Amino acid sequence: MSQIFDFLFGQYSDYQTIDIVLEIIAVLFGFLSVWFSKQNNIFVFPTGMISTAIFVYLLLKWELLGDMMINAYYFIMSMYGWYVWTKKVDATHVTPISITSKKERFISLFIFVATLLFVFLVYKTFDKWTSWVAYVDTLTTAIFFVGMWLMARRKIENWIFWIIGDVISVPLYLYKGFTFTSFQYLGFTVIAIFGYLAWKKYLNNNLQTA
Repeated sequence: MSQIFDFLFGQYSDYQTIDIVLEIIAVLFGFLSVWFSKQNNIFVFPTGMISTAIFVYLLLKWELLGDMMINAYYFIMSMYGWYVWTKKVDATHVTPISITSKKERFISLFIFVATLLFVFLVYKTFDKWTSWVAYVDTLTTAIFFVGMWLMARRKIENWIFWIIGDVISVPLYLYKGFTFTSFQYLGFTVIAIFGYLAWKKYLNNNLQTA
């Protein structure tokens, strides 16, 4: 039992207490953000901004550049998403949940490819392209960049990207030694599945009443 505990939490013995506390706080607000997103609630953005701001600090300190950029991007896109979700499309209605258009699918592909190239260049510039983790980190960064953009646009397909990225991130963060964050992504995976089902139900109900 102690060996399992050491595998999961042994790395924290070298961390400062404040960093451990900050990671736990960031994880909690991250859970709140994903839960509010599932509920189609505007609080997804302020809670997400608190979580990502903390992770930007921690990941920069831990020299995880790809992960840091993901969270910095989340923070910026949260401000954009907050605006889009509250933007009135007419006198009484805000931006609704919808399916991606052909143009938005093209933009999503562009964001994915551009992110792959950008993160690759960052890793090469800072000489961090040293293990398979860098490859996976680059892939998940691109997946999450697209997912966040689609969520900010209130597109149901955002959940598909979150699910794929979350599933990859669970073992990735466990391998990196960030157990609490790994548990966070495990929880994110479950919530994302239910989030997709909830948004799909909302769309189906709207189509039936249209």
